Amino acid sequence: MSETPLNELGQPVGHPVDGSFPRPRPERSLLEGRHVRLEPLTVDHAPGLFEAFAEDSTGQGWTYLPIAPFADLADARDWASTAEASADPLYFAICTPDGQPIGFCSYLRIDPSVGSIEVGFIHMAPRLQKTAGATEAMYLMMAHAFDTLGYRRYEWKCDALNEPSRRAAQRLGFQYEGTFRQATIVKGRNRDTAWFSVLDGEWPALKARFEHWLSPENFDADGRQIARLGAVA
Repeated sequence: MSETPLNELGQPVGHPVDGSFPRPRPERSLLEGRHVRLEPLTVDHAPGLFEAFAEDSTGQGWTYLPIAPFADLADARDWASTAEASADPLYFAICTPDGQPIGFCSYLRIDPSVGSIEVGFIHMAPRLQKTAGATEAMYLMMAHAFDTLGYRRYEWKCDALNEPSRRAAQRLGFQYEGTFRQATIVKGRNRDTAWFSVLDGEWPALKARFEHWLSPENFDADGRQIARLGAVA
C-alpha cells in the first residue's frame, strides 16, 4: 500500500476506500464444488448430521463449540430448526456431492456497512476432517464472500486454546492478529479468543493457491495430496 496520507491538519489518516457500501448480505444459496456442496441448512439435514457426528464417539469435536453433542435425533432437529431460522449466523450444511450431510459451517458477525464477515461455527464429521472436501468447503465460503459479495475483510476466530483451529486458520492463509483476553464465557469456562483475518487485497494470490491445490492434478490415484497447500506457490 502507498504512503499513509495526511489530512489538512497534517495528521496521518487511513486510505480512502473504493466501492459502494453497504455490500450485499449473504443469502441462503447453494455453493457447489467438486468434492462438497454447501446447502442452506434446514431441519431436513438433521438426521444426516446426527448420523455423521455419531462417528465421533468421544465427543472431542464438540469441546470448543458453544453447544453440546446432540443427545438424540430430536435434539438435532431442534438445533437445526433454530439454525434454519437464523440470519446471523447464516448456516450451511456441508454435504457430499450426492447430498449427504457431513458437517456445517456459517457466516456470522456479518457487517455489510463496512464489508466485514466471519466464517465460524464450523463442525465437521470425522470422515470430512483433513480431506480435500474440508478445504474446499472453506474455499467456497471465502470465494463467495470476496468474489460474489465483494467483502473486504474475512475473519476467523477461535478459542485461543483450540490448537487445531489455529493451525487450520494459518494453513488456510489467515493472518494472526492477536488474542482478546477473557473475551467471553463458553460452557461456564473462560475463553480467550484468537483473531485471524484475510483481506481483499490478499485474496487473489490466496485464491490461486487454493485452486492449484484443489486441482485434480494435485492428487494421486488414491486421492492423496501431492503438494501441501502451504507449499503451493
